[in-house]
Amino acid sequence: MPLSPSSILLLALNVGLLWLLMAAPLGRRRIVMRRTFDAAPEQVWAMVHPLGAHATWSPKIVESQAGEGEGRVLQTMSHHDRRGEPIRRILALESIPAHGQLAYAARVVEDSALDPVFWSDYSETRSVTARDGRSELTVELADRYRGLAFFLYRVIMLRRELRDIETWLKTGKAEQTGMLERPMTQVLLAVLSTLLLWPFLGLTTHGLMLSTMLTVTIVCHELGHMAAYRAFGHQKVRMIFIPLLGGLAVGGRPYNSKLEVAVCALMGAGFSAFLVPIGVALHGLASGPNPQAADLVLLFLLVSGAFNMLNLLPMSRFDGGQVIRQVFPTRDGLMGATFLVTAAVLWIGWRIGIPMTALYGGLAVMLALSFLTQGKSTVKPRHELDEMTPAERMLVGFAYYAALGIHGHALIFASDRLFG
Repeated sequence: MPLSPSSILLLALNVGLLWLLMAAPLGRRRIVMRRTFDAAPEQVWAMVHPLGAHATWSPKIVESQAGEGEGRVLQTMSHHDRRGEPIRRILALESIPAHGQLAYAARVVEDSALDPVFWSDYSETRSVTARDGRSELTVELADRYRGLAFFLYRVIMLRRELRDIETWLKTGKAEQTGMLERPMTQVLLAVLSTLLLWPFLGLTTHGLMLSTMLTVTIVCHELGHMAAYRAFGHQKVRMIFIPLLGGLAVGGRPYNSKLEVAVCALMGAGFSAFLVPIGVALHGLASGPNPQAADLVLLFLLVSGAFNMLNLLPMSRFDGGQVIRQVFPTRDGLMGATFLVTAAVLWIGWRIGIPMTALYGGLAVMLALSFLTQGKSTVKPRHELDEMTPAERMLVGFAYYAALGIHGHALIFASDRLFG
């Protein structure tokens, strides 16, 4: 079962996009946006200044008041920390004297949820200027970025904030969510992802079927993550589709324990593993009366097994890497687990007929991607996560290898019947 050139191209494209989004060293970058409002400068200033009369106009900010010390502002956010308490931040403000302009600069000096290193390079300035009876707001955010994903996130959030300011000035209300979080937007993104994958899998009915199955597989995988978030008490969870790259399940608060990290990462492939025995049973039922339906079941098992097997690889930033880092806290244990998983995946690939050159090439690509993305993340929690007990590590470890084995069986079962 050799890999086609289009499959190799799709793999290379995904690897490049992952590196660009997660690991590319962008350095220090500025985001500057301007918006003009039909309102007096003092009215806009009362909203954007942390001590303004309308500083809590946004649903994200519950309270904003003067803190201890000159130029300090204590803000209470509506988002919760790992313990379910509202996040609190302390800002250091500095007024910027300018003729005909209201302006300030701010830094985050304390955060109850994140380690100070997250905010070490961050700064923002906001200024309001009168323009022909209207007000022009200029916002500049500066920070150091590793990977394009968080930079784009900041751009989207700032655009949304400026739009919400305009809405509040007109109606006195701010929207709770944007277009991206709406279910219909995610449905459209899932359809777009299916259509973008179609050419790589062949512009035929068979290729469209494969791309649709891959989209369904991604949905099932992310539903598993979302179910785990719910089980750990997250009040809000959502799924975001990223065309070509797949999907992303987002929880409602930071992780509280290493057990939560491991289980939430594992449940993507773990939930999909429950579909394997159902698929095997359906194939048995359809084999006699409806061979075409039986082949479709096998094709789905093949697509789902391959996708989840890749996610279980012990790579940095992949689900498998997240799990084994929590289960095996020592360097030797981590290396041993990585070796066993890699050997198992290589054997399964050889067993289903993938040429060894392709397997070694794929392994080299994955190792390179893991190396490129393994740099320390600046998104560190304020306090260390609760440790796992030995019993919890044992249970999660067995669950991880069980999920790996089940999806490996799905690949062998489907391949033997489709290509044997």
